[in-house]
Amino acid sequence: MHLFLAPECAPFAVAAMILIGLTAIEILSMLLGFSLSELIGKPHFDGHEGALAGLLSWINIGGVPLLILIMLLLGMFAITGFAVQTVADSISAPLPAIVAVVPATVLTIPLVRGSTRTIARLIPRDETYAVDTADFVGRTGTVTIGPLDQGLPGRVSVKDAYGNWHQLRASAAKGENPLPIGAKVLLVDRKADIFIAVSAPSDLVEPGDKSSTEKHS
Repeated sequence: MHLFLAPECAPFAVAAMILIGLTAIEILSMLLGFSLSELIGKPHFDGHEGALAGLLSWINIGGVPLLILIMLLLGMFAITGFAVQTVADSISAPLPAIVAVVPATVLTIPLVRGSTRTIARLIPRDETYAVDTADFVGRTGTVTIGPLDQGLPGRVSVKDAYGNWHQLRASAAKGENPLPIGAKVLLVDRKADIFIAVSAPSDLVEPGDKSSTEKHS
């Protein structure tokens, strides 16, 4: 604890505090029915191939959202920084902050690169170039953030025709009772980027099987 408050660890303590703040904001935004990471999106370099763009492209090889990349950078930088200072303190004394930043940064970059590759394989894809958002109307899914009512939108997990899972913003249809987390729902309409959901009929067996919904339309 004394290292966390030490001036030599100030850059790493600041990084840790920013990470905690971003995590809290992301959790709050998801509870309100949207995700800050989706609003920010993924990094784009618009064809510029400068040194910084090349480095970020190399780090972000897995294509994770920009907010997750920032959080990984902050987290790894804080962890490696405190680790460097802990080792230095056990040998002699903590390094000056400006000196400790150098090995912490060198260690952070490959750690973040490895992490983005792993996370990119785990996080659900919210969009795909092969699917139009209108195609989700008529599909079934599961409420993942809710309950869905006529207020703030929640989230529904839906599988497209290609087997990709999507987390879609959705609200309950007018007059529909609140749809709790885990409920099977049918997407019946879309207003802007928010889908309108009703409780799925019991004979719709597999979420995302549009063919089973078409016979009811």
